[in-house]
Parts: sequence; C-alpha cells; structure tokens
Amino acid sequence: MDKRVAVISMIVENPESTAKLNSVLHDYSEYIIGRMGIPYKEKNLSVISIVLDAPQDVISALAGKTGSIDGVSSKTSLSNR
Repeated sequence: MDKRVAVISMIVENPESTAKLNSVLHDYSEYIIGRMGIPYKEKNLSVISIVLDAPQDVISALAGKTGSIDGVSSKTSLSNR
C-alpha cells in the first residue's frame, strides 16, 4: 500500500483528554515522524501537530480517533504522493 506524508493538527480544549490522546498517539507511533505540542496557558488549551508517513487508511483512522476524543478537534492535510 502506498504511503503518504500527512499532518494532523489538533486543538485540545479539555486537559483531561490528554492521557487518552497520548495513548492513541502511542498506538500509531510507528508512523509518526515528528510531533510538536504548544501549550497556550492564557486560553487553557494546547495545539499539537503530528507528522506521519503512513498509508491513507492509517492516517484516516488516526484522525478519526483523535477527533472523537472529548475536547479534541483535529484536521488533516495530505501530500499528493
């Protein structure tokens, strides 16, 4: 299966969801090539970006799982190749 490079950007507005989010990300760690997290204390939220090199179905599954966590919104951008 062809792999694509993708970025999943997440905004975490519920700090109590962090443990579940980290657990999901750990399950996909073999595909993650980079992660950046920025806490924004003034707004009591965090912004997280995950860069992946994975098959399309894996990217979609991870985006769906992260977006279904309470207090987490996510969007995905994909490379053309």
